Amino acid sequence: MPGSNSPANPFETAKQQIDIVADLIGLNGGIREVLKHPKRELTVNFPVRLDDGSFRVFTGYRVQYNMARGPTKGGIRYHPQVSLDEVRALAAWMTWKCAVVNIPYGGAKGGVICDPKRMSPGELERLTRRYASEIASIIGPEVDIPAPDVYTDSQTMAWIMDTYSMQKGYSVPGVVTGKPISLGGSEGRAEATGRGCSYVVREAAKDAGIRVKGATVAVQGFGNAGSVAANLLHDEQGATIVAASDTKGGIYKADGFNPHAVEEYKHKTGSVVGFPGSKAISNEELLETKADVLIPAALENQITGKNADRVQAKLVAEAANGPTLPEADKILFQKKIPVLPDVLANAGGVTVSYFEWAQDIQGFYWPLAQVNERLEQVMVRSYADVRKAAQERGVHNRTAAYVVAIQRVVDAIRARGFYP
Repeated sequence: MPGSNSPANPFETAKQQIDIVADLIGLNGGIREVLKHPKRELTVNFPVRLDDGSFRVFTGYRVQYNMARGPTKGGIRYHPQVSLDEVRALAAWMTWKCAVVNIPYGGAKGGVICDPKRMSPGELERLTRRYASEIASIIGPEVDIPAPDVYTDSQTMAWIMDTYSMQKGYSVPGVVTGKPISLGGSEGRAEATGRGCSYVVREAAKDAGIRVKGATVAVQGFGNAGSVAANLLHDEQGATIVAASDTKGGIYKADGFNPHAVEEYKHKTGSVVGFPGSKAISNEELLETKADVLIPAALENQITGKNADRVQAKLVAEAANGPTLPEADKILFQKKIPVLPDVLANAGGVTVSYFEWAQDIQGFYWPLAQVNERLEQVMVRSYADVRKAAQERGVHNRTAAYVVAIQRVVDAIRARGFYP
């Protein structure tokens, strides 16, 4: 599972998850083996001129995991700890995330080993353009569509789109998603992850017997996804936000606070800590706060075998990737606390990326209301699919989501057969 703290590398963990689901759905050896291998992986070593005139060789990767359901989709991250096995695992998880929400993509991922915090904007632009030119032969609107990830953003995507377009000799906006609006980006993309999370919280709350209007919500990680989810649950559904945190610490107020005011305070001061009228709490304490809904929207490995028994929420929605460890899943399942897994709860981002790509391909752009309406339809339907699988098989939502996703990929593989 994403977020495992076992000594096994992340790709071994991803393969173990495939085996667990393959056993559940009675999958034979041949297709099971296909699912455990990336279709294509590229390693590139390339020189970049630094600001002082010297050159350094960087290593980058692009892994395309499975193309049975369509072109591959997945982010590019810049980080000192990027490894090929990490990129393989992330590409596998993207395959399942796209399949859970039933969009016509396979999964991919990319990364460059670098420390972007120690590089100037000029160095990052030269690195991005050279990396883009190195992987240009295997990306494209019909093949593989990159997106932002850790320490990359819409500017990074603009540079990739421009580099690819220069090589083609004409503009190709559909080569990446997460672009600026001026280059064919989609309305609603920036808030899509948090908005998608708010929709599945609403649906799951009905089944958990929670009335969202007036329900208390704690958000660990008041960044993009966490703050958007909090704002929407507060504004559109009448929830009461009682706790929020960031890397510097957290705040708690029993009768709730206005998340927009917290966001503005964080923008001014750099942290939610010290928000007027609130009580200081730690990130660890936030997870154990008495609240109806807990939204881990920060780092992975937050809810573990050690603290899962102290979680008091009635519903957990993973806006972050991999915040709950497998042993914690078992404890929460035994406590009858439903968990909305990351491959479902934060799939709003990739869903609106798909909308962005579809708009680019058509050259026809949708208003924000249409983007949000279609996102809501996808998230509501996907939650229903996962809940049905969980009830039919008597498993928790994470396993159910993987069953739904892997079965869809398997169906596509079987329908296509093997060439030649």
